[in-house]
Amino acid sequence: MSLKLGVPSKGRLMEDTFAWFAERGVALSRNGNAREYAGAVDGADGVELVLLSAGEIPRELAAGRIHLGVTGSDLVRERLADWETEVLALAPMGFGHADLIIAVPAAWADVESLDDLDAVAAAFRARHGFRLRIATKYHRLVREFLREQGVADYQLVDSQGATEGTVKNLTAEAVADITSSGETLRANHLKILDGALIHQSQATLFAARAADWGNGRAARLAALAAQLGLPPPRL
Repeated sequence: MSLKLGVPSKGRLMEDTFAWFAERGVALSRNGNAREYAGAVDGADGVELVLLSAGEIPRELAAGRIHLGVTGSDLVRERLADWETEVLALAPMGFGHADLIIAVPAAWADVESLDDLDAVAAAFRARHGFRLRIATKYHRLVREFLREQGVADYQLVDSQGATEGTVKNLTAEAVADITSSGETLRANHLKILDGALIHQSQATLFAARAADWGNGRAARLAALAAQLGLPPPRL
């Protein structure tokens, strides 16, 4: 029985994933039709390639519908409430790096740290009658981080795209988003707060604890891990 390997279906993540496996003797390729979400694996017995969006892969892993998956560590931590009991991180892959941070308007000259944000948030609520709004699509990670840091007077507003523009558009006062270079933040006149690094994300190869590892699949995983230069997985 084969192992199902979920890989991002397009873009730089797919290309870098293919290159990472190729460097380790496993050739991944998608079928000729770009609209077809299937591919081929050469160099590893009993592995089936499934092309999915990076955002779908955590859910498919948690459900056990795929055995292995490549996606950002930020997506796994955000979408799986108790991620370490649902998936096993087999290998950080060294690409897809991005930091999940909190940023505020650069014009807030006296706001440089999370302590400053906490004070401003309390003053904001007293002045405006509602909590300071932080736009993000990472609700779980941001909420857990701010709770640990003792910041309470805020509300999260959902943003699934162009998060950095929400401050300019007056739909939020701050943002919590992924950044790699910071250029988009600076272009939108935002600055990263000191101590506001929530998570350093990168593409990671995960194994699904809930998948069916019977019928020789566990042995196939061990063989694949050895071929990829990884330690034996302990599911």
